[in-house]
Amino acid sequence: MARTPLIAGNWKMHKTQEQAEEYVQALLPRVSAVDGVDIAICVPFTDLQPMVDSTRGSPVEVFAQNMHHAPEGAFTGEISSPMLIELDVRGVVLGHSERRALFGETDRALALKVPAALAAGLVPILCVGETEEERDNDETDRKLRQQINDDLAGVPDDELASVVIAYEPIWAIGTGRVATDEQAQEAIAFIRALVAGRDSRAAESVRILYGGSVKPENASELLALEDVDGALVGGASLEAESFAQIVAATPTTL
Repeated sequence: MARTPLIAGNWKMHKTQEQAEEYVQALLPRVSAVDGVDIAICVPFTDLQPMVDSTRGSPVEVFAQNMHHAPEGAFTGEISSPMLIELDVRGVVLGHSERRALFGETDRALALKVPAALAAGLVPILCVGETEEERDNDETDRKLRQQINDDLAGVPDDELASVVIAYEPIWAIGTGRVATDEQAQEAIAFIRALVAGRDSRAAESVRILYGGSVKPENASELLALEDVDGALVGGASLEAESFAQIVAATPTTL
């Protein structure tokens, strides 16, 4: 089954509104003719509305970097799905390794957030992946199985294909290290097999991205792998030119 690839740029805590506007004005001409690839920028909360306004009518969609599972409540500092929907945000990154490691985000929280995003009509990008220690101890499969099973527990089988899964080996994020083609393909194929354990048709349709020091120099090889359906790009997404080069390197569906 053909899957439309997705290239998502995660800005993390970068870019004021002025910087974001300069970026998007540089990006849009470089990707305006792209066909067969979905493009998203995952921006800080303060950039959401201006980026939605500036990308309207373009191939670029705007995603948030986090959200709370509740629609409202006494959760100081949090943002809800209705707030994102009101801004015309199209999706949200959930469970990024930095959220897990630095801010204590748990699989229990994600088991609530992913279904809440789907129910609101947002595209969730669920991030999963192992640490360097876990890989060295041959615990990659165990970690991925636990995260996929726990984080998607509240998603009905017929909605699994609507979740985007991003495999990000934690040891390759911001380090310059990249999983080998074999490591990336093996892990992502394993994730697809885990989804198939729930629903085989969903496994054929679900998009699984690779995230971990993706750059223009390595994008073509990674994106050509059989089970890789795009990339969650960190540092290389902060420059419009390098992000556009990764988009251009993406094989499109037939």
